[in-house]
Amino acid sequence: MHRFLRATIRLAMAFSVLGSTVATADTNLKEDLEHIASRRILFGHQSVGANVLEGVQELAKAAGVPLHIVEVSTTAGVTPATFEHFLVAENGKPLKKLESFETTMGIDAGIIDVALVKFCFVDFSADTDAKALFAKYRAMIERLKARHPETTFVHVTAPLTDVQSGVKGWVKRLVGRAPYGVLENMRRNEYSELIRSTYSGHEPIFDLARIESSGPDGQTVTTEWEEKHTPILAPQYTDDGGHLNSIGRFRAAREFLSILAGVQKRPSAAQSSLLNATR
Repeated sequence: MHRFLRATIRLAMAFSVLGSTVATADTNLKEDLEHIASRRILFGHQSVGANVLEGVQELAKAAGVPLHIVEVSTTAGVTPATFEHFLVAENGKPLKKLESFETTMGIDAGIIDVALVKFCFVDFSADTDAKALFAKYRAMIERLKARHPETTFVHVTAPLTDVQSGVKGWVKRLVGRAPYGVLENMRRNEYSELIRSTYSGHEPIFDLARIESSGPDGQTVTTEWEEKHTPILAPQYTDDGGHLNSIGRFRAAREFLSILAGVQKRPSAAQSSLLNATR
């Protein structure tokens, strides 16, 4: 136990030093940030998304690249080269979050280069129908693609939590009941697998679930139930079992920036018409 605590403290110290050392060691960070700074991005999220954005701001400060990050309630009137974000309503009601995201994008949103919406871990219960939820998500994305052909949509896997442990967790397993977090993480992973199988290879994915479940040693952290192994949130990345601490948000934010920077800018409708006319 003491060895684990010492290792965790060393990791926290290493990842919390986000000054010139990080910016120097990560040769692609500044380039990624500069690329993102020139884009208009819309990100709908809740608390874990706020953790990721905090990490983004820390990395931007470390690299000396200013990002224009603005919390919005509507996309109308926002200028280009702005990283817009907003809280999708409401936690525990994922379908309402999809409605919130679709409404906020609006019809008169102007040109948004990149857009994405992220569910929270509380949007998944043991009874969540992951297939039905994904079907609703996919239908919404298709509608938005039709309205915003110039926008690239980044798909996000479901954030994870740890699993109930200690005496309560042990007793539940003893009597054949799943500790809290086991079935919930199964549903989250079912949703994430649908994201991966549908979009991997041809549309960008911010695989938050993979990042959260990959420990500092690169091994996937899992829980076992009924002879099945399910990825869970690595304990080194959280202080409360669900939200990201300084280590977790650093890792998630860096991958987030890498994915956003890799998105190729699409021509606007007017530019596409001009290109077609000259062919």
